[in-house]
Amino acid sequence: MTPHAAVSREEWVARRKELLVQEKALTRERDRLSRLRRELPWEPVEKEYVFDTVDGPRTLADLFEGRSQLVVYHMMAKGRGGSPCPVCSFWADSFSGIVPHLNDRDVTLVVVSRAPLDLLQAHRARMGWPFPMVSSAGNDFNADYGVFFTGEQLEAGTAEYNYARQGFPLPDAPGVSVFARGDDGRVYHTYSTYARGLDALNNAYQYLDLVPRGRNEDGLPEPTAWVRYHDEYPRSAAS
Repeated sequence: MTPHAAVSREEWVARRKELLVQEKALTRERDRLSRLRRELPWEPVEKEYVFDTVDGPRTLADLFEGRSQLVVYHMMAKGRGGSPCPVCSFWADSFSGIVPHLNDRDVTLVVVSRAPLDLLQAHRARMGWPFPMVSSAGNDFNADYGVFFTGEQLEAGTAEYNYARQGFPLPDAPGVSVFARGDDGRVYHTYSTYARGLDALNNAYQYLDLVPRGRNEDGLPEPTAWVRYHDEYPRSAAS
């Protein structure tokens, strides 16, 4: 723990109020960016993607489940032992309690991965997740939305991730894509975000950013090296 100055209540409140001014400015800026995000033009989805689901083959339009808005979390296909990525599972843990709230706001949430359906369903059961997981192993969905790269792209360093040619160390990458069903009945792509753009969607990160040690990732080989599947952390004495 980095040493911190100990101050009086009066000085602490004064410093906290100074920070609050900047926090409010950030909130207003976030509101502005959210408005601009909603105002982006829409891109028609031209391909007929078919996914492997527990209910049989389903198209992207079917995944809406009758609602007009669809949020897709792109889960990386492989982690340890062939199971879906533990870091993506860390993100997915944030989704469990929000599904009814999203549904009430005309939004469907689904996790899409190139992993085979049987593996996804086994992992879903292990993690206790209530949201649907579907396999895109038989289509170009992940490649078309910037989260799958071919061996040739990886070798040549030509993979484009987060709207820039920057290379990527793995064939799969994480991301979130948003789709809408227009009044004309067509499906449109309205937004995608990747890399640090996902941070705001991770509940655990939001709380870790409040505590003195923060995410406590300094000195790790990579920032998420500490992340485990939620049933693999050692039980602490306090628990």
